[in-house]
Amino acid sequence: MTDIAKKFLMPAVLSAGLLFSAQGCSFTQLTIGATSGIIDGGFKAINRETDLQIAAQAIPADLKLLDGLIIEAPHNEKLLLLGAQGYTSYALGFVEDSSKERANLFYLRARDYGLRILFENEDFKKYFNGDLADFQKALAEFGESDVPAIFWTANAWGNYVNLNRDNVDALAQLPKVEAMMKFVLKYDQSYFYGGAHLFFGTILGSLPAMFGGDTTTSREHFEKAIQIADGKFLMAYFYYARSYAVMTQNRQLFESLLNKVIEAPENLLPDENLANEIAKVKARELLKQESDYF
Repeated sequence: MTDIAKKFLMPAVLSAGLLFSAQGCSFTQLTIGATSGIIDGGFKAINRETDLQIAAQAIPADLKLLDGLIIEAPHNEKLLLLGAQGYTSYALGFVEDSSKERANLFYLRARDYGLRILFENEDFKKYFNGDLADFQKALAEFGESDVPAIFWTANAWGNYVNLNRDNVDALAQLPKVEAMMKFVLKYDQSYFYGGAHLFFGTILGSLPAMFGGDTTTSREHFEKAIQIADGKFLMAYFYYARSYAVMTQNRQLFESLLNKVIEAPENLLPDENLANEIAKVKARELLKQESDYF
């Protein structure tokens, strides 16, 4: 029960016993429901922000408030999904380039929030740590309505793997992440601006062929993601340059993609202003490092 609920309900509990205890739980859930709507609105406002300093200062407090709400309502799917999305986005935008260790922590926290939703399916929970065949069989029990939870869980997990490509244990987890992203492609390939296509474009364009890389398919996925987002989600161009263009040593494409990001106008995609501004920062930094890759 939250401190707010305790403050209002304690005198009544003394006189009414179990009846008010039940009402107290209801009040707590009502409070959490109202607050989760505010949190949701807060994340939407942050996503529309163009000032990275404001966003960087605001996001941690929002995430900790979200953590507190999840402690009070550990099975609230809306809160858990916000947690998966929030920690993934924060790690990618503000942590990954400065601290691999912290980014790993946040990516796994995001993944585990998503898994709490998916583990409501007993078969998936049972076979999550099993072999790939059983994992895929359990995954097939989900449907289109489960795409958001599966995508954000896999996105967090995939970012963790991508950040630890030099770790054999991390790479061994990749087939399960790929299975989840293939599920997203099957049921809603346009979800989050073609996010599953962006995932496969990055993974297939980052790994050598002997480890499963495929530059031809990588390019197809990137082009599809760009098409789905009408060219307005700039992260697609950034990862296209960082993975495919580098792997194929296409310097002209590398420069063209990054300059496209840098030169893009503000408010190109208002609901993702923050992601696009982060893409611009990352593109400028990557362009400065061009000689390291070619």
